[in-house]
Amino acid sequence: MGLTRMISAAESLPGRSAAMPVPARHTVTGNPLQPPWPAGHEEAVFGMGCFWGAERRFWQQAGVWTTAVGYAGGYTPNPTYPEVCSGLTGHTEVVRVVFDPAVIAYAELLRVFFEAHDPTQGMRQGNDTGTQYRSAIYTTTPAHLAQARAAASAYEAALRAAGRGAITTEIREAPPFWFAEPDHQQYLHKNPSGYCGLRGTGVSCVVPAV
Repeated sequence: MGLTRMISAAESLPGRSAAMPVPARHTVTGNPLQPPWPAGHEEAVFGMGCFWGAERRFWQQAGVWTTAVGYAGGYTPNPTYPEVCSGLTGHTEVVRVVFDPAVIAYAELLRVFFEAHDPTQGMRQGNDTGTQYRSAIYTTTPAHLAQARAAASAYEAALRAAGRGAITTEIREAPPFWFAEPDHQQYLHKNPSGYCGLRGTGVSCVVPAV
């Protein structure tokens, strides 16, 4: 069981200056995992429990150019997976999604995000417990931030109508994204029978126009 209390910066692990090695290409799309991105493409960052299943859910969407898993929302630079799992970095597991908004709108990514997990569970997702499994939306533009907040408000109303609790999703401007280890990138493509704990609520998410 992981740490369920968010730590302070003073409590966090020091990390390191050396960056994590990053594979040159996505094993499914064949596109780079690092910028620069094609002209007109945008970024989104989502945390929704174990990042293996989250990444697969997004690379399966038409219009998604590349994805990568990593850590965000905490304090420790260039953390390792064991450090994040200790709860002493403050990070949550995330997937960075690079997409073509002419093919898939950010609102559609928000719908996928909310319907693919349970955003009411606080510092866990299913049987995965710890601050590294918290629900999060980290936005890269003011328009995305407004859309994310509107979607969360609308979805919370739908969840309450279905007898569920309040949304606990952390929504804010994107902090630094730290790549996870190469073995974690596109993990479920490399290991098709690997663990995926994603479980939605069964409640549909309709993202309002902003």
